[in-house]
Amino acid sequence: GGTSCDGLFCFAGLGCGTLAVLEQNEAGIVLLLSFDWNDGLFDVTWSENNEHVLITSSGDGSLQIWDTAKTKGPLQVYKEHTQEAYSVDWSQTRGEQLVVSGSWDQTAKLWDPAVGKSLCTFKGHEGVIYSTIWSPHIPGCFASASGDQTLRIWDIKSPGVKLVIPAHQAEILSCDWCKYDENLLVTGAVDCSLKGWDLRNIRQPVFILLGHTYAIRRVKFSPFHATLLASCSYDFTVRFWDFSKPSPLLETVEHHTEFTCGLDLSLHNRGQV
Repeated sequence: GGTSCDGLFCFAGLGCGTLAVLEQNEAGIVLLLSFDWNDGLFDVTWSENNEHVLITSSGDGSLQIWDTAKTKGPLQVYKEHTQEAYSVDWSQTRGEQLVVSGSWDQTAKLWDPAVGKSLCTFKGHEGVIYSTIWSPHIPGCFASASGDQTLRIWDIKSPGVKLVIPAHQAEILSCDWCKYDENLLVTGAVDCSLKGWDLRNIRQPVFILLGHTYAIRRVKFSPFHATLLASCSYDFTVRFWDFSKPSPLLETVEHHTEFTCGLDLSLHNRGQV
């Protein structure tokens, strides 16, 4: 531990992780700079109030705050989770600068990047947490998806879980909030299905999307279309869906030759993923 290694070796599984910061310009996508960490990095989130700041979450249970203007190393390291910190997300609602992390230690933690320790720990899941995502609408509200087959909704003002949704009969690896409906979320699971959930009536899903042939690793709603979403999977594909249509699968993209572990949709360019 503690030795830096270049990207080639990091990805060969020597236990190192690299955060790569990329820029798109006329020449294409170029590497601006990279940071090394002595364990794998599982997730990354941009600051919502400083364009130079990012937070990563790591296999050693820690979160790292990085500043692209300072190339030495992390500004700060939070080490509280006792197992892999698998997800991290920065709040998008105005008036709060809060970060939530989810871990294989079955807890979610709330952080203010200006404070040196977590503000609160959320317990209740009975399996590892794979995904923690802030509501884009409701301040202080986030969702978590877990290996315990549930989607849970939390309110930072109260320590207990607000809502438990037994969403799949399989591990749930990803969840996301609709950008146009504060009551609508989607989950993606090891059972290869995507399910939509209306928080006002959780007895059955509002939609089920089938087509992936292996576990769904990440799902994201479109920032521009209320009924459009994208998913990626261990079946190597990225799929685009419109759950309002009779045939909801719009497109299957087979560009990858390995597990597809993450994706996001650009907030600036409608067509870019």
